[in-house]
Amino acid sequence: MSEHGRNKTGPLRDDEIKKRMQGELKGGHSTRAWEEFDLQPSGEDQPRTDRSPHTETRGSTPPGMTPEDVELRTELAQHLGRSVFPADRGQVVGMLRETHAPDRLIDIAGQLPADRKYGTVREMLQALGRGDGPA
Repeated sequence: MSEHGRNKTGPLRDDEIKKRMQGELKGGHSTRAWEEFDLQPSGEDQPRTDRSPHTETRGSTPPGMTPEDVELRTELAQHLGRSVFPADRGQVVGMLRETHAPDRLIDIAGQLPADRKYGTVREMLQALGRGDGPA
């Protein structure tokens, strides 16, 4: 049988710790008087972790696509989901209307060639000449 130390953590102890840290959690900064106990920033040889949400993400745009194409692909995928595929132009436009997609997405989907079925959003973008070449 394993021995348990004297510092058992349970729901009561968790609540006690939460009460002690409440000021720090709500304030968003340290409430300690001694700076040596504060968290230290990343070292010079370590990656930065405090990235601003408004900075550009490097490496996220696949070759042959513009950032606008990636954004369009993401928006279409959010409104279409996976269950609609494989789909023709009419099914894609219908699903976009059903999910209350913006009119510009419906207009873009309306430009798809009607004579084929699409298996993915990527194939749709390729058929529209956006993306990494013909499908």
